[in-house]
Amino acid sequence: MTGSDATPANRDRLALNLMHFARALRAAGLPVGPGKVLQAVEAVEAVGLASRSDFYWALHAVLVNRHDQSELFDQAFHVFWRNPDILKKMMAMMLPTVRTEPAPDKPEMAQRLADALHGTAPEVEGKEKTEIEIDATFTMSAAERLQAKDFETMSAEEMAQAKRMLARLALPLAEVTTRRHQPDPHGPRVDPRGTLRRMLRSGGDLADLARKRKRTRPPPLVVLCDISGSMTRYSRMILHFMHAVTNDRDRVHSFVFGTRLTNITRHLRHKDVDVALDAVSSAVADWSGGTRIGTALRAFNRQWARRVLGQGAIILLITDGLDRDAGEGLAEEAERLHKSCRRLVWLNPLLRWEGFAPKSSGIRALLPHVDDFRATHNLNSLASLADALSRQGARRQPGLRRWVKEAAG
Repeated sequence: MTGSDATPANRDRLALNLMHFARALRAAGLPVGPGKVLQAVEAVEAVGLASRSDFYWALHAVLVNRHDQSELFDQAFHVFWRNPDILKKMMAMMLPTVRTEPAPDKPEMAQRLADALHGTAPEVEGKEKTEIEIDATFTMSAAERLQAKDFETMSAEEMAQAKRMLARLALPLAEVTTRRHQPDPHGPRVDPRGTLRRMLRSGGDLADLARKRKRTRPPPLVVLCDISGSMTRYSRMILHFMHAVTNDRDRVHSFVFGTRLTNITRHLRHKDVDVALDAVSSAVADWSGGTRIGTALRAFNRQWARRVLGQGAIILLITDGLDRDAGEGLAEEAERLHKSCRRLVWLNPLLRWEGFAPKSSGIRALLPHVDDFRATHNLNSLASLADALSRQGARRQPGLRRWVKEAAG
């Protein structure tokens, strides 16, 4: 905004327009505060209003600080500033009309964005509110509905509640026997060192033998998470899940992959989830791109497997199996990965559909080499995963053979 338009009154009205836009973004889940609104005003004044593209990228540079926020910002921008003459109106500093119905040539707008934009509309004064009584005797509670709701269809408020629930989610693993021993008065083996120490304390008299048993502890956990474009709507919640697990237990190693593999274990160890995810966003360069599962598993097998897969580690592979390379080399790498760990669990959000069929070449290549095949699309699916990993039982999931036969056929 230059020339005669850059008056204090016009600048205040521009700030008011941007404040309403920032408020909608904040209600939709983006961390946009007053400081960013001021920076947005300065950025728009610097680039001017002659170009819609310059206006878009000026706001994007200020208001978006993580890759996973870009899609929500893009939807909000095109809905909030939909009118092609909006820049001319902004020159006159008229507030835009907020319309929330989806455009016919655009995909359906996210539910949390719709809620946020509806929330910015002022209430009509004097309008009578009709109270509706609902018999909830045979309905689920709000918590039960939230646990069963798909991450993709959650509003901003529901996602915030789900994240708080994920922060309290524990992932107990069935303990495995190690090579080390610990004192146990009823242990099956005699402890020579403990017996000698006991004799020295008693002046050489031996009352009874010290005994020991093998120590048990939870196995290491390795998480491999797909962050490609087809997993965008789930990767955000899964990263919150990975952060909760990392801060709940020791020996957790986390990796993300799209077209390349990135170790994010160190970043997720931050106690503050926002700091942790900001660090992850800065470290990862291939957000929301293609997927090369075979390439990522090959990198893991050669660079990290020997470091993190000792002592009977359990692997969580989180991906939809849609591979950009059509499964090339994936079967060999998945077989090697399976032989290197105690248990390989595949979490696939596509499994939530009743009509799911393993038709993709990547899915067919992976299925013969996993021990468990589960959906991961809501809180209930993650809770059932925790329950399954806490139980001692068979190595392979009952019913998995059916999926393997269907993939082979």
